[in-house]
Amino acid sequence: MSSPQKTAVIGGGCFWCTEALYSEVPGIVSVVSGFAGGTTPNPTYEDVCRGQTGHAEVVQITYDPTQISYEKIIDLFWKAHDPTTLNRQGADSGTQYRSIILYQTPDERTEAEKSKAAAQKDFKDPIVTEIKPLDVFYPAEQHHQDFYKNNPNYGYSEAVIAPKLEKFRKAQDK
Repeated sequence: MSSPQKTAVIGGGCFWCTEALYSEVPGIVSVVSGFAGGTTPNPTYEDVCRGQTGHAEVVQITYDPTQISYEKIIDLFWKAHDPTTLNRQGADSGTQYRSIILYQTPDERTEAEKSKAAAQKDFKDPIVTEIKPLDVFYPAEQHHQDFYKNNPNYGYSEAVIAPKLEKFRKAQDK
């Protein structure tokens, strides 16, 4: 009998990047790219890119808590992107690329806040990550799912995702 699965919702810039990184982590069952944190119901990618929905590009991570903890997922989050840049990751800029953790329980909120405080020692600039309750997660359109896996030779995949993935792999080994 399998253990019950849990979900975590985070955003650290482009969801293609975040999805690619977490897809390789042991204990992660699935990663779905989508949108959350805003006010517009059922947004499209184009809606979110216009910056009028309040949503961020995020991923919904389904995980096996007997193999990986929420704490570990959040600890990896700080290694997956730069949480000190407001509304930007690399060349991607806008509120949709903000650093965000969307908690679902009071315990997740506590863990996210504790992890953020501990991670601050690794950064010279203040962490600007937003931590707020998850209202609803909207999956992105199908062509955004498993983007890196399905499009490894796409320019953005080669120039941005592949180097970020290599850096993330090395950070996990530490």
